[in-house]
Amino acid sequence: MTKSYLDAFNAVIGYEGGYTNDSSDRGGETKYGISKRSYPNRDIANLTLEDAKAIYYVDFWHQLRLDEVTDYQIALEIFDTAVNCGVNTAVIIAQKALSFLGTKTATDGIIGSKTIDGLNSWSSHDPEALHKALNGYQFMHYERIVMNNPSQLKFARGWLKRIQSYRRG
Repeated sequence: MTKSYLDAFNAVIGYEGGYTNDSSDRGGETKYGISKRSYPNRDIANLTLEDAKAIYYVDFWHQLRLDEVTDYQIALEIFDTAVNCGVNTAVIIAQKALSFLGTKTATDGIIGSKTIDGLNSWSSHDPEALHKALNGYQFMHYERIVMNNPSQLKFARGWLKRIQSYRRG
């Protein structure tokens, strides 16, 4: 595991709670943000923080190729979105943000070289604009969830805490 990943994990895990089994939560039984819905063969109640760290590294950080993203804050933002919304959704949000900013990329949910190149181009050109575009599409994702299922409104405040101010360092 890379230092960037460990720093990102420590930043994101603070948004994730301990064990819950809220019938309104679409993920169902959840601990450290790892849900039974996504990991049906895992013993969620007995999941350790080290288990969560390993899962997030392999299935999120590594799969998203975030060590290839040159700006740590952008990588952190995409990682956080993936933890809360899913890897595919995080990639689609990144691709929509890039397209909005004028970088033509397919919105296919696949984190390929064109998406990585676009992220790195904007990371060196105007990372704050990219970060704000990512947050905007993340907000629209949450808004669609609540509009389609008003019972999810109870989670909106926590979701909005994830839409962070852009900060360097």
